[in-house]
Amino acid sequence: MKVVAFNGSPNKEGNTYFAIKMVLSELEKEGIETEIIHVGNKSIRGCIACNKCAKNKDEKCVLPGDEVNEWIQKMKGANGIILGSPVHYSSMGGTMKSFLDRAFYVAGNNNGMLRHKVGASVVAVRRAGGIPTFNQLNNFINYSEMLMPTSNYWNVINGTRPGDALQDEEGAQIMRVLGKNMAWLMKLVENGKGNIKAPEREDKIFMNFIR
Repeated sequence: MKVVAFNGSPNKEGNTYFAIKMVLSELEKEGIETEIIHVGNKSIRGCIACNKCAKNKDEKCVLPGDEVNEWIQKMKGANGIILGSPVHYSSMGGTMKSFLDRAFYVAGNNNGMLRHKVGASVVAVRRAGGIPTFNQLNNFINYSEMLMPTSNYWNVINGTRPGDALQDEEGAQIMRVLGKNMAWLMKLVENGKGNIKAPEREDKIFMNFIR
């Protein structure tokens, strides 16, 4: 089994990285392969709502010039996915948002590629805005019918300078517990395949309230 984690911080080894590493450490203890992809320092355009990914059904975004399609395939090939971001104005980093908008829209329009994979979010924050950012990341996981492990608190860790998060004892525990629960849930999913029938995917019903 494998987990791919996306670091949405502009800093490759800032506190978001350390939060992700704490979770991955627990997964690795359980024999799960891990990989971190650094997203936050890239130049990534936002979704332009062309809907070509839905028409083409080729698991690709048509926008050229970045690594989004490569990362989509990394997500497809993984059993678990971690979304990590710092807090920018009580929100996730802009580059991370652009990536997630495009990647999850492609996945949703291509037979629900991420459905029933295990997904978790982690946030690193200096002071405030951690919960709004955590909720924003979770929106992508929830919408995709992914399975979400929990911890003993919201998955937010505190720190300003790179490495400060290591001193947040409660935050470190949150990440450890999340990693243990994520490994356990992934094993449940893997061992359940072929033994317990998964619910069939339903086509999305779209409505608006303009009459």
